[in-house]
Amino acid sequence: MKGLNKCSHPVEGNLKNIREAKQLQQQDEPNVDSVYYSGPETERTLPSNLEGILNTSGNDGLAIDHGNEDESYSFGLHDESDSSEDEVAPRNTIGNVPLEWYQDEKHIGYDIAGKKIKKKEKDDKLQSFLASADDSKNWRKFSDEYNDEEVKVTKEDLKTINKLLEGMAPHGDFDPYAPYVDWFKWDVSKHPLSNVPEPKRRFIPSKSESKLVKKLVLAIRKGLIKPKYSKEEEDEEESVYSLWGDDSNSMKKDGSHLSYIPAPKPNLPGYEESFNPPLEYIPTQKEIESYQSMNEEDRPKFIPKRFTSIRSIPAYEKAVKECFERCLDLYFCPRVQKKRININPESLKPKLPSRNDLKPYPVKCYLEYRGHKDAVTSVSTEVSGQWIASGSLDGTVRIWEVETGRCLKLWEVGEAVKYVAWNPNPEYSILAVSAGHDVLLFNTGFGNEEVKKKTKELLCAEVPTTPDDTSESTLVRWIQDEKHEGARLRHFKNVSSVEWNRNGNYLSTVVPADILFAVSIYQSLFTSVFHPTRSSYFFISTKKTIRQYHLEKGKLMRKLETGLKEISSIAVHPSGDHIIVGSREGKFCWFDLDLSTKKPYLTRQWHKKDINNVAFHRFEPLFATCSDDCTVQVSHGMVDSEDLNMNPVIVPLEILRGHTSSNGRGVMDCKFHPRQPWLFTAGADSVIRLYCN
Repeated sequence: MKGLNKCSHPVEGNLKNIREAKQLQQQDEPNVDSVYYSGPETERTLPSNLEGILNTSGNDGLAIDHGNEDESYSFGLHDESDSSEDEVAPRNTIGNVPLEWYQDEKHIGYDIAGKKIKKKEKDDKLQSFLASADDSKNWRKFSDEYNDEEVKVTKEDLKTINKLLEGMAPHGDFDPYAPYVDWFKWDVSKHPLSNVPEPKRRFIPSKSESKLVKKLVLAIRKGLIKPKYSKEEEDEEESVYSLWGDDSNSMKKDGSHLSYIPAPKPNLPGYEESFNPPLEYIPTQKEIESYQSMNEEDRPKFIPKRFTSIRSIPAYEKAVKECFERCLDLYFCPRVQKKRININPESLKPKLPSRNDLKPYPVKCYLEYRGHKDAVTSVSTEVSGQWIASGSLDGTVRIWEVETGRCLKLWEVGEAVKYVAWNPNPEYSILAVSAGHDVLLFNTGFGNEEVKKKTKELLCAEVPTTPDDTSESTLVRWIQDEKHEGARLRHFKNVSSVEWNRNGNYLSTVVPADILFAVSIYQSLFTSVFHPTRSSYFFISTKKTIRQYHLEKGKLMRKLETGLKEISSIAVHPSGDHIIVGSREGKFCWFDLDLSTKKPYLTRQWHKKDINNVAFHRFEPLFATCSDDCTVQVSHGMVDSEDLNMNPVIVPLEILRGHTSSNGRGVMDCKFHPRQPWLFTAGADSVIRLYCN
């Protein structure tokens, strides 16, 4: 503390002059602290500049006793001075002796002249109490018994004490984070620290070490010392490892034991899984009934319920079953160690061309065809691309002009229309429509006079009947339709699809029922399609497989395993060597028939819901898939017809949106324009859209 030494106190006098006076006095007098002074009787003279200091009248209340005389002297400790704040010499001059020796004395030590220094008169307790009551700053004062003084603590001293108690630097100017000053000079020294030459022992090998090495070599040769890791011991040791333990901390990494497979972590529960969820999470009775009509994949796995307390919660119904299945999973879990290879994932990706280089392809909606009152199930384009036909669940068939969007013709069928297909032969203007048990062949009336005449003669031709045709067991019957001026093909069950071959000479219909083929196989048919270049090749799809038949020979040529849950549609590439397949689970497969393999070349899932139809463009390397999630995925599918070793290049291009969902259904059908890179889509929202580049 500033200005304190042992029990020292803050002073405000000229301390430097007092110390100089003491030093001069001690040089002339051998012992001024003694009571009896035996020196020469001649008076000692002090310098003129110190006499005034030592003989000034006392202001600090210190009286000096000259034997029996009552004269008093004091030090001028409170005089103003310009000296620095040095340490103040203690006022007590008795030396390093116990204070108990002076308890009964009236003085406390002696001054420089050998006179007694009297003690101060102390206040009694009543006076000290009154002084503390009158003076608010009396708590800062304390008595210094060693120097017989009353010390007053200043504000600066209090700040210093508080800093010391808090473990901080006492001075406010102290910087604990001062920048480091590198005092060492890092310059290259011209001379080393020592020029003592290397001792000779560093160049002579140690004899004791050589003797020790010889002993160890001799012991190893005799077999007294064996290495810690020898191959013989490793072969003899039995490899033991923990089958169900955690081998992640094992030091053995040679691949001779199984790796640790952690159990999968379940998802955290949400608000709807609480025993007392909020009201907005509890479904109504209508919502619960609507869940029953949904597909199993779309149906919610958990329906929240509300209970008033935890005691009212019933036991879990599937607890024993799920526990048993969990035990089976753990028992049959394949524990295989996987060897990971550090490969950059970007290097494994194929280098796909840029989307700008693959133009043109449909990007945005250009035109909408509105008129149907229910979901549009199918669309078909005319060979020239000037008109399109559409069928709807409202029982109507419409023909639209592509460029203007006008509805040119309307037929009232009376039943829900499932499929429409325009005859690809330009010599005939025939539209095939499937509705219920019938396939109607309409005369559209488009084309020149010769086309109209040929179409009318073909549809009005009488078909000879046989006795077997009149029976109820006949699968298909030809009936003239006078109402629509066409013909009807009546089947024994509902017809799901209609397809023409590339020349328009043959027509295929699919009835989803078990049919006996010439090859003696019972199967349930879903879709069928003709080969685009060879009319004798015919593809049909069952629930999980695709079969290729030769119609002339009447035999099965190929069977393709898709690995899908249920096939919804198929389409054949214009070259005839590739097939794409859509499924009810949102996946599609690409088959390369030249690979002579039964498995698909590529399988992708680009949709979240069922794929309703797939389609290839006749000239452009484009194909599209439409789904119930109200999206249409347009992709680039390039096939090199010259180099058979080249794999198909499949690049996703655009996701077309715009249709809205109705009764859980989205986009029902999609067809490409025969000449332009345009795409027609039919939605469950009773709207037909045209997407252009």
